[in-house]
Amino acid sequence: MHTLKNQFIVLPNGEDIVDVCVGKLGKTSDISSFRETRHKLNAEQKFIGDKAYIGDNAITTPHKKPKKSEISQLQRQENKQLSSRRIGVEHMICRVKIFRVASEKFRLSRHRYNQVIMAVCGLVRLRLNCSWFLSGNT
Repeated sequence: MHTLKNQFIVLPNGEDIVDVCVGKLGKTSDISSFRETRHKLNAEQKFIGDKAYIGDNAITTPHKKPKKSEISQLQRQENKQLSSRRIGVEHMICRVKIFRVASEKFRLSRHRYNQVIMAVCGLVRLRLNCSWFLSGNT
């Protein structure tokens, strides 16, 4: 069994999956895997991330509570606004994890993981496009 880490790049409001960095074997921090795939994207592009992405200028992250202190009311409001923008992306990641391939240990041989996770992302995109198509015609 292998523990693999995926990275999903999703449009704002969780409208579509743009890119998938498939299965890095072992434990890798989120910011490290982002930095490895950053060259594929536009240098001017800005991103929104969670607290795991603190440390990169291209990524807007929530304010962290300092040790033995509290964050200000303004910082709390900014965190709330940021999380309301990220919720669509989190829902998209949840849709992928429903298939359990991205959230549990992969039990098949490692060379099949790329095919399986891309098929899952394709199914999620198909379902999104079908629901958009159906809601547009009513």
